[in-house]
Amino acid sequence: MLLIVGTFRIPIDNIGSARPIMQQMIAASRSEPGCVEYGYAADVFDPGLIHVKELWVDQPSLDRHFASAHIAQWRAAWPALGIGERDLRVYDVGEPRKT
Repeated sequence: MLLIVGTFRIPIDNIGSARPIMQQMIAASRSEPGCVEYGYAADVFDPGLIHVKELWVDQPSLDRHFASAHIAQWRAAWPALGIGERDLRVYDVGEPRKT
């Protein structure tokens, strides 16, 4: 399993414009084979900071995700939305378990 966690920043004035694009990205990613979890969340204390959490079954699934049309569309929208300060990390993790 591959866990991706991190953040990106978007100007607070662009959140409204970005929301439908982010919703499309999330919905398309969640429907991909190999995607266990995919989500974005706004930081409670830092407006414009978006937290990212993804869980993929394996590297081939993640590779297909990176090659998908919807991720290309998402990345193409970044300049107009002012998305920047990306900090995402990939971790190899075991199977999830409840605590």
